[in-house]
Amino acid sequence: MNTVTLGVSSRDAVKDRFMRAMQGEKQGNLITFETIELLLKVLTLKRWDILRALTGVGPVSIREAARRVNRDVKAVHGDVTALLNAGILQKEDNKIVFPYDQVHVDFTLEAAEKKSA
Repeated sequence: MNTVTLGVSSRDAVKDRFMRAMQGEKQGNLITFETIELLLKVLTLKRWDILRALTGVGPVSIREAARRVNRDVKAVHGDVTALLNAGILQKEDNKIVFPYDQVHVDFTLEAAEKKSA
């Protein structure tokens, strides 16, 4: 199974993984966001639908992606552009591809800091 993990990581954690990768340590397929809010902003429900429809399918046109999610091509184009910019989708010739068979989402929600009176 070709799995990608979507998660939240600090810049320091990303830098640390990069340095380990440069030393030859495999890091796996990982796409991270700096905050949970950014992850949720990029991965809207409609964009999740696109990923679900493209998982394991191979390269397709944006028109085909729109057909698979039963949405307008122009609207899907905007969502595809956002997913391409985030590095989640990839371009292959004139088509788009989600090159994974499985998605794992990993982040920790921590308690908010209490403000003193």
